[in-house]
Amino acid sequence: SMWLHQTYYIFGILFLVYLILVLTCAEITIVLCYFQLCGEDYRWWWRSFFTSGSSALYVFTYSAFYFATKLDITRTVPTVMYFCYMGLLSLGFLMITGTVGFVSCLGFVRAIYGSVKID
Repeated sequence: SMWLHQTYYIFGILFLVYLILVLTCAEITIVLCYFQLCGEDYRWWWRSFFTSGSSALYVFTYSAFYFATKLDITRTVPTVMYFCYMGLLSLGFLMITGTVGFVSCLGFVRAIYGSVKID
């Protein structure tokens, strides 16, 4: 039928890589948020979003490098379409990783300030 009675492992590998991405974004954002809070800078909301979301800049930069070195596109319209689609993909990647960073940092801040006893 659909899979022709074959087992494909690529979906499991992709899910594992996605979990590693989520864990890495969460850990890096929590560590940088901790350093920021230790410096008594309490404006962590947007910084936590853009800390892990900045990996989207790497995705877009690598797509430009890939375009310049591997692709043989010389016309204007395909070039504009390529960079528009890669910009949208990078924006989606920014939203996903930024949300992971913000939610993990929010949980971290609530945990550390929830344990403070005010007497």
